[in-house]
Amino acid sequence: MEMNEIRQNELIEDPIIMGSIRNILERIGEDSKRDGLERTPYRMTKAYAEWFGGYNKDPKKVLDRLFKTDYNGMVIVRDIKFYSHCEHHMAPFFGKAHVAYIPMGKIVGLDKIIKLVEIYARRLQTQEQLTFQIAKGIQDVLNPLGVGVQISAAHFCIMSRETRNQDSITTTTKLLGCMEKAGAKQEFFQAINQSVF
Repeated sequence: MEMNEIRQNELIEDPIIMGSIRNILERIGEDSKRDGLERTPYRMTKAYAEWFGGYNKDPKKVLDRLFKTDYNGMVIVRDIKFYSHCEHHMAPFFGKAHVAYIPMGKIVGLDKIIKLVEIYARRLQTQEQLTFQIAKGIQDVLNPLGVGVQISAAHFCIMSRETRNQDSITTTTKLLGCMEKAGAKQEFFQAINQSVF
């Protein structure tokens, strides 16, 4: 069993977390011992172990298997669905990430880019920080000519609290290296906005 699996199992059985959840249930006026809630602290710690499993994974290790290439065009993985939690309310936010890079002699398996998004998303986040971390993670390991990341997401804290705006979508973008130049930037935005199938 890998270390991150051991930590996840410890989290699921953590009596302090389960006790805290029981206290929250009691403080909001519920009976934590009633039939429907009796196992809620266990179920929540199990969910937390999954939702926040990104803390137990090293993003750089996901990108550690690189392949040599002569290809120097843009590589784009679009429409990567993700689920995360904001660090301000621990409320969910979810959406799609588009990730691109221009190789400089090295490429990585396309599934690794999806896994990188997943690792960073499964941590407490702001959307802005998530966008930056994905771009920087690719930049640090692949050292490409440029990186582009755009994320569009709906935030449950906006949808369910105060403003209760159901249709608001937040978009964040991070461009590094040659992706900041007009030509590459335009190619990136055109590619992620065009219909493919």
